[in-house]
Amino acid sequence: MSLTAYKAPSYAQRAKIAFQYLMPQQGLTRLAGWFAEKKLGALTHFVIKVFTKKYQVNLAEAEKTNPSDYATFNEFFIRPLKENARPIDQDAQTLCLPADGRVSEAGQITQNLLLQAKGHTFTLETLLANDIALAEKFKDGQFITTYLSPRDYHRVHMPCDATLRKMIYVPGELFSVNPFLAEHIPNLFARNERVICEFDTEFGTMVQILVGATITASMSTVWAGIINPPRSKEVLVYEYLAEGESAIHLKKGQEMGAFRLGSTVINLFPKESVALSSHLIAGEPTRMGEPLAKILS
Repeated sequence: MSLTAYKAPSYAQRAKIAFQYLMPQQGLTRLAGWFAEKKLGALTHFVIKVFTKKYQVNLAEAEKTNPSDYATFNEFFIRPLKENARPIDQDAQTLCLPADGRVSEAGQITQNLLLQAKGHTFTLETLLANDIALAEKFKDGQFITTYLSPRDYHRVHMPCDATLRKMIYVPGELFSVNPFLAEHIPNLFARNERVICEFDTEFGTMVQILVGATITASMSTVWAGIINPPRSKEVLVYEYLAEGESAIHLKKGQEMGAFRLGSTVINLFPKESVALSSHLIAGEPTRMGEPLAKILS
């Protein structure tokens, strides 16, 4: 992990940070979610065209390449890609990246501390909703935090073959998770709403977390559908069997969830279980399916 010296924000930057605390996060998010699900015809298509141009979205790789092909903004935002647009690394000992985006931070978990950004760390316990037993599994392990910008493909996939054992919905704040705010809002990822997914794998327990954000109207998984809304005020825990007809087994590269606007994915790995790819440093672009780590036999 890089521990670059923290630089105090300018007055203009402080105003941006203050706005995050003052703005009506829930209200804006509900409004965005309402609009994103509406079939508004020409208005929806116009908004998609403007969004595509502003954020340089590559619609050529999507199954539907014309903005007018999408009935709602959400349908556009979680657009599936053409077959083989993201080849999955087939090496059995290689984990693949779960999402398109950029590395926010990656590296070793120091005892129970993860690096959020220069100047800020947060703990496994707070990230994992005070599930102490789960947090113990990742002390001195490895992690990677992937930021998905508005232009990115917003479906999230599996790094490896795995069996789902637990899903935890954690209510929380809806701060924006862009790199600037990650540097200036303490405990950002441990404060925001999130869905924690615990998996059994051949190298031990793996956690993949979907982190919500401002305007992230909802998150979904392939086994449970849309998790939010409605938004619970309490932590919700769902446990799953490892075997039997109800067991949920997912293959490497298989879709596991999606963001309807936003956000960030965090992966946790146990100590001495994997070696992260050396190129995965803060700011590095990621493409789903490309190498994430090697399993340590």
